Amino acid sequence: MSIDSAGLKRMFDAIAVAIEADKDRLCQLDGVIGDADHGIAMALGFNAVRDALAPLDLAATEPTALLNTAAKSFLNAVGASSGPLYATAFMRAAAAVKGKTTLADGDVVALFQAMAQGIRDRGKAEIGEKTMIDAWQPAADAAGASNAAGKTLAESLRAALAAAEHGAEATKDMIAVKGRSSRLGERSLGHIDPGAASAVTVISAMRDSFA
Repeated sequence: MSIDSAGLKRMFDAIAVAIEADKDRLCQLDGVIGDADHGIAMALGFNAVRDALAPLDLAATEPTALLNTAAKSFLNAVGASSGPLYATAFMRAAAAVKGKTTLADGDVVALFQAMAQGIRDRGKAEIGEKTMIDAWQPAADAAGASNAAGKTLAESLRAALAAAEHGAEATKDMIAVKGRSSRLGERSLGHIDPGAASAVTVISAMRDSFA
């Protein structure tokens, strides 16, 4: 299965729809340990990406250019913490597929892993710190392992989603050490990190669009 720019645009459209549908839940999660605006910020970002990609001539746009457009529009729409994180994710993804007009399964997995690494580098977060990395990093590792074992893209993304869900659930038992929620200390216990929750929504939409 090969994915071109039209396929990537469909992916971003699917993420925008999924985040919009999940916006209120994400804000509620954020209300417990943050500013209650995470869902709004994520919806703003992905809606801006969808709007920026809509007028592109997809036949004349390489995946790298499309992903860089996504990065720029997300960052312009969201100044808050998730803005630079996802903008970096898309810029890293763009670099990972540079020069390719269509992406094979392994390329999409590399793009996915580059996104996770970009978020990790930009946020300087490690596993266990109650951030979106607790969902993204296990998902990227699972996708990579599945692809290396010769599984299809759909199977690799299914493995990624399962790992992300498990990772997000695990943030309930963590005390936040990064970001605004770190001020709560032990009061952040028992609550899923909103960034990890939205990561699951994003990864789920990616899996659905490539299934």
